[in-house]
Amino acid sequence: QVQLVESGGGLVQAGGSLRLSCEASGRTFSNYVDWFRQAPGKEREFVASISWSDGSTYYTSSVKGRFTISRDGAKNTVYLQMNSLIPEDTAVYYCATSSRAFWYNQYDAWGQGTQVTVSS
Repeated sequence: QVQLVESGGGLVQAGGSLRLSCEASGRTFSNYVDWFRQAPGKEREFVASISWSDGSTYYTSSVKGRFTISRDGAKNTVYLQMNSLIPEDTAVYYCATSSRAFWYNQYDAWGQGTQVTVSS
């Protein structure tokens, strides 16, 4: 079974950048790797998705143009580069992997989450 570990969260000022990492161990990712986030008192929100096989990507509208999801097969890692951060991006960020696209909401594994805090 695959295990996912996120890293790279932290505190950053508005307008700054962070790069989150999601590393798989045990086995490689399933076909899709997605990033979600959950802010205090809010529901979990889809952020971005990448196909492990062909690298195709998909973003929620609120992060399009600011966030970039990418993969490194040699390191068995998926990244989420976050630029032009705003306070509304503050949340715990989770990665998850699935054999199906994100709209099926069926996941093989989740990471433990990493906190991102954007100060104004």
